[in-house]
Amino acid sequence: MKSFIKQSLLAMALASGAASAQPVSIVVPFPAGGGSDVYVRMLAAELSKDGLNTIVYNKPGASGNIAADYVAKSRPDGLTLFVGTNSTMANNTVLFKNLPYDPVTDFTPVSHIGYQPSIIVASTDLPYSTLEEMVAYAKANPKKINRGSPGAGIITNLAPMWFERMAGIETTHVPFSGDAPGITALLSGTIDIHGTTITGPLSHIKSGKLRVLGVMDDKRLTQVPDAPTFKELGYDLVAYAWYTLVAPAGTPPENVAKLNVAINKVLARKDFVKKARAAGMEPRGGTSEELGEYLRSEYARWVPLLKDLELTTSTY
Repeated sequence: MKSFIKQSLLAMALASGAASAQPVSIVVPFPAGGGSDVYVRMLAAELSKDGLNTIVYNKPGASGNIAADYVAKSRPDGLTLFVGTNSTMANNTVLFKNLPYDPVTDFTPVSHIGYQPSIIVASTDLPYSTLEEMVAYAKANPKKINRGSPGAGIITNLAPMWFERMAGIETTHVPFSGDAPGITALLSGTIDIHGTTITGPLSHIKSGKLRVLGVMDDKRLTQVPDAPTFKELGYDLVAYAWYTLVAPAGTPPENVAKLNVAINKVLARKDFVKKARAAGMEPRGGTSEELGEYLRSEYARWVPLLKDLELTTSTY
């Protein structure tokens, strides 16, 4: 009975534009302050302005598994959503044994919300200032470079690992529980380089404290037009950190459809797109069905590559 009442409240709020009595919770698998967290909070604020009371919760840890498991086991009433990423929806199936959730069967796709190319940023107080110089230094000093990442199973760790194999170098990986702690470590000199996306380090890049060594995209980033792509430097590597909203499996289709409409309405606004791009995010919407197809294609693309890397698996 309670579940029916919650579903009815959500449906009425979405249909009427009135603020819902029961807020929609978006669970972010990273600490507050990172690039994805900033973007999701921007989206949540706009949804709330439209009458869909939306709250963001951070549940970091275990490369997103803690948050994913929490949402997978939540009531399927459309009031709890999860920010599904490369790691939680694909990569962790290779990197962890005995996952407490199944990314294929435990979630219902709601909408794609955005993407960012992976980048490698570095401190400006290093004996190298370009990607080519970093590769030369790494070959002369194996494992001397400390490379941070937001987590072992996250694309901004896995893509740099793939690059290292291409370049024939090896760094010492230092994982963090999210992007913000890694950037703090980079600024303090605890690590030398960091696999990330543009949003988190952008202000420090503009201030001259950090620099982008390379962008994993077909084109340069408008925020840092002087930073070359990996393709320009001879490495055929494109890797996106993508962000989606998914709900627990069994969420009523009508609730999914109404959430999708509300989310895509925000993503299409010119002022929202402008703000998102200024923060380094490229908004991307679409239907629930399109997201489902995209998740399956990314799973098929990355899982075989990760198996080829022969990474050490962890028990959740």
